[in-house]
Amino acid sequence: MDDEADKTARDGDLLQTLMRGLSVIACFDRLSPRMTPTEVARRTNLTRAAARRILLTLVHTGHATTDGKTFELTARVLELGYAYLSSFGLPEIARSTMESVAREVGEACSLGVLNQADIVYIGRVEPPRLSARPTAGIGLRLPAHAMAMGQVMLAALADDELDALLSAWPPQALTEYTITSRDALLARIDQVRQQGYSFQDQEFELGSRSIAVPVRDRRNRVIAALAVGASIGRCSVEDMVDRILPVLRRAAREIERPAGLL
Repeated sequence: MDDEADKTARDGDLLQTLMRGLSVIACFDRLSPRMTPTEVARRTNLTRAAARRILLTLVHTGHATTDGKTFELTARVLELGYAYLSSFGLPEIARSTMESVAREVGEACSLGVLNQADIVYIGRVEPPRLSARPTAGIGLRLPAHAMAMGQVMLAALADDELDALLSAWPPQALTEYTITSRDALLARIDQVRQQGYSFQDQEFELGSRSIAVPVRDRRNRVIAALAVGASIGRCSVEDMVDRILPVLRRAAREIERPAGLL
């Protein structure tokens, strides 16, 4: 946090209502797309009355809808994400390189950032042969601990940040291969730090595997992860590491250069 931000916080200029509103938006996820005010209050540590007022305000602004009992976010919430992507600029910079990766390896290429315990997709390109199939949407959130992109981003955290995150969001099993032991996950993250990439095999979804590398800024900070995912029937472990990993590493360098990140 910079000096101005510190001064703002000390001066008491933080808008608590805005912070509460953002926490309400963030509490909706893929497992709970519709919730009552009571459920929202429980997730955000707000009173039911406060949660209900915020939800009704979101309905008024078009960011949520209600059937009178439960509330659901609308697509207008995506405008917040698009504003971030526009200001971030990285997805536009990475697009052509990701298209080249998808063509070269014949598999989907994705770009993601970490948000709390989730990896959030900010870019995805399908190879020509798969371009007709449904693709993961921009803004899709998936559990970081089970994703190659997520493990890359977790490996970039300081130890105290990682410890706090795993305490707040303990890893949950998605398949029989998902790492749920804290010690085992920390060992995996340490491995990612040492080798500079992450590889997950059916930890998120049975029948699929992925490999990811970090994208860094000029200060060598990891700002995103670049990944290729494939079915286990199309790509062997050796193929992912020996053929696809070098392509991903080259692509990450190419993305960093035009962004002025190197």
